[in-house]
Amino acid sequence: MTFHIPAALREFTGGRSQIQLEHASGSLNEVLAALWQMYPGIRDRMVTEQGQLRAHINIFIGDENVRYTGGLATQITSESIISIVPAVSGG
Repeated sequence: MTFHIPAALREFTGGRSQIQLEHASGSLNEVLAALWQMYPGIRDRMVTEQGQLRAHINIFIGDENVRYTGGLATQITSESIISIVPAVSGG
């Protein structure tokens, strides 16, 4: 599977904008745990202390926002493309 990492989080991935993970199919939570094991600094920026997605973080599997497909329980395949998208606000 492929993770697309936004610019705001690349300092925690050594500047990498894409990360390929060899991981069996499973839940989004399981594949994120594998990502966080490799790059632990990302975790606190993505989820709260209770393990819930932060309000300003959106995760897309393909073009589907996981907030509408089961959240962290959304099932992922080894071919999935996972995009981490921080919300942008301003005026």
